[in-house]
Amino acid sequence: EKINFTEKRAVLHTALRADRTEEIYVDGQNVVEEVHEVLDQIKAFTEGVRSGELRGYTGKRLRNIISVGIGGSYLGPEFLHEVLKTEPEGVNSALGYSLRFLANVDPVDVERTCADLDPEETLIVIVSKTFTTAETMLNARTMRQWLWDFMGNDKEVVRKHMVACASVSATEKVEDFGIDTDNYFFRFWDWVGGRYSVCSAAGAVPISLLYGFDLFEKFLKGAQSIDKHFTTAPLDKNIPVIMGLLGVWNHSFLGYKTRTTLPYAEALLRLPSHIQQLDMESNGKVMTKHNVEVNYPVGEIDFGEPGTNGQHSFFQLLHMGQTVPCDFIGFCQSQHDLCLDGEMLSSHDELMSNFFAQPDALANGKTAEEVRAEGVEEDLIPHRTFKGNRPSMSLLLPKLTAYATGQLLAIYEHRTAVQGFIWDINSFDQWGVELGKKLAMDVKDHLLQARQSDDHVIEASNPASSRILNYYVNNSREDRACEDPAGVNPLTRVTRKTHTDHARMPPPTQHDLGGKSGRL
Repeated sequence: EKINFTEKRAVLHTALRADRTEEIYVDGQNVVEEVHEVLDQIKAFTEGVRSGELRGYTGKRLRNIISVGIGGSYLGPEFLHEVLKTEPEGVNSALGYSLRFLANVDPVDVERTCADLDPEETLIVIVSKTFTTAETMLNARTMRQWLWDFMGNDKEVVRKHMVACASVSATEKVEDFGIDTDNYFFRFWDWVGGRYSVCSAAGAVPISLLYGFDLFEKFLKGAQSIDKHFTTAPLDKNIPVIMGLLGVWNHSFLGYKTRTTLPYAEALLRLPSHIQQLDMESNGKVMTKHNVEVNYPVGEIDFGEPGTNGQHSFFQLLHMGQTVPCDFIGFCQSQHDLCLDGEMLSSHDELMSNFFAQPDALANGKTAEEVRAEGVEEDLIPHRTFKGNRPSMSLLLPKLTAYATGQLLAIYEHRTAVQGFIWDINSFDQWGVELGKKLAMDVKDHLLQARQSDDHVIEASNPASSRILNYYVNNSREDRACEDPAGVNPLTRVTRKTHTDHARMPPPTQHDLGGKSGRL
């Protein structure tokens, strides 16, 4: 059944981590066979790059990876990358390599991403299912120009330094861009939504280039374990089902409009952003699948921050302001613990003491009598009283590994789907992002006309937009890079700095996270 009914597409991101022996059919085709064909292709390619068999245009080894994508093509892979950066196996696998993400169409993001990299040692991964995403394709063209600036515009520069992850239907566009579609093109399918695509080539290619395919495969196995749990565990022991029911209860019945994700692990610092997109793009809907307007609350506002940073940011509101259901995520073992001389507890114990204390504080609060017993002045007692009765949920896992990260990903993907099923909405389309894209195209037309004439006055769809657009044009004339939009860009150098302007250190041969002779 094609449950993404507004786009007439199947929803099968779980097939991306299915066993090779499984059979899952879409339109008569066993998609698991296709998935593993691509995974085998990715493994061979990434191992070829890491071994030095596949090299750049000038013969140098490819040590730097820039992944160009936005939304789900960026947030999921970056969240996984941040986890593996300090995972022991990941630390060793990544030695001598670097991975950066270019998402924002802001040219400053380009500057920050590639200014100190050697283009001759850099591989660009373009991630766009349709190969038409406006921001991604502008950044892709910018990266192509960057390569040409340093190595000339030989077509082999692109064929040896640029890779595409896109849908099969975009093959012609990938080829027209100049990418080698036989060897440097890794496909995924229309039944994979962007925010559910981290297990596809969108995540597999950049992550495997940096950390090796074997570690990415462990991540897939972790996600697969939750897929099996979700389909086989009884409802009263089914983690995503219980979490989804709690989400519906807190939002639709109790009226709590926000929810926060609080991983007590710095390596999960990008997980809240990924969940924010996963949930809000999936369940921020207005119509049921029966074309009836939703007349009950759906789609929480999600935000979050790693503990204990969040405690010093927004926990004041969590404890005393509006009620916000909280998801606490913790681990029995740290990726890299510290125990200083003279300290009775390790740094991880210090972290986890907060993990266990915060849910109790939210639930139980602190009564006026307890505050009074501490000798607090009577006038101040109301200000230091905690009402409690604030909901939270805790997930405690053994250790943050690639496998555990896959489990977390799948738990939250399935939670999102459960809530959407209960709310009777389509959690797998995203028509809400389309209107802004269309209006942006209209604005670009206005700007093009204004750039071609110094006295052109923009008349937009409303007076407020007209005023702010004209102010922008009049105050940015002297700063624009494209002096003649209809002609050739006079500024061919993409970045103001080059890799030669920065100190170049040889890649390390071993990591030092274990310290020297100390106890770190």
